[in-house]
Amino acid sequence: MLRLTGMVAAVFTPMRPDGSLHLDPVGPIVDHLVGEGVGGLFACGSTGEGPSLSTEERLATAAAYVEAAAGRLPVVVHVGHTSLAEARTLAAHAQQIGASAVAAVAPYYFRPSSVENLVDCLAEITAAAPELPFYYYHIPGLTGVRLDMLELLRQAAERLPTLAGIKYTDATVDEFQTLLDFQDGRFDVLFGRDEMLLSGLAAGAGGAIGSTYNFAAPLYGRLIQAFRRGDLEVARRCQAQSVAMIRVLFRYGAMPAFKATMHLIGLDCGPPRLPKIPLTPDELTMLQSDLESIGFFTWARPQG
Repeated sequence: MLRLTGMVAAVFTPMRPDGSLHLDPVGPIVDHLVGEGVGGLFACGSTGEGPSLSTEERLATAAAYVEAAAGRLPVVVHVGHTSLAEARTLAAHAQQIGASAVAAVAPYYFRPSSVENLVDCLAEITAAAPELPFYYYHIPGLTGVRLDMLELLRQAAERLPTLAGIKYTDATVDEFQTLLDFQDGRFDVLFGRDEMLLSGLAAGAGGAIGSTYNFAAPLYGRLIQAFRRGDLEVARRCQAQSVAMIRVLFRYGAMPAFKATMHLIGLDCGPPRLPKIPLTPDELTMLQSDLESIGFFTWARPQG
């Protein structure tokens, strides 16, 4: 079964100023991430604005990232949807194009009423891509689906033959650690809170999926290396810099600021799609100034 290690970037979906899809930058984005030591890609998730894309746009975006990766990195395609039929279409396509794995959030408009009900939904999705490992994407802050993840593993382990693990985007590190320990570490549980990566590593995370790895991978690479060699002072300093960066970005709205930061490092992904609102030129200037004031362009970028 697939094991993802190190940093897995939750990649952006590039768009034109009018909000239409613009996939030409995908190749340069992937080359950039490979060069900065990222160990995998997570396409069409929250960072990739998957819920704001049509099914046809999601198919095209997934294919573009798999083609650009060209086997250099594993590509996990998020296929979660409010419609299980659409999720099945996305999953089958991911298998067809040679993706490494699929992932899915729970249906988030009409939400599952229980863990058993959620596993029923996931069984529908995984059956459409029986050759691909599957990750459940736990992000209750966005989906509103907050069920017992340990119970999910217990039930899904018996019913989902392709279950690889969970993308865990929540702050409850105690539950995260319990999932890592389940059945002697049988499942690949990936940490999804960039601002708490050090906590995830201390709990035992072997891999993590994050948005800010797109433009700050060198910082997180140093954090991981420091943790692995037991240098907690350096690891804490790196995490503090991550927190400072994320606090700045969230002042401008996470998604608009994330895409704007890609522009600032020379990889223009275009604006976010409505209902997210892009930064104005003045806001972009202020964002750049605020990032400069905390040293972002020194410590979050490659160092000589």
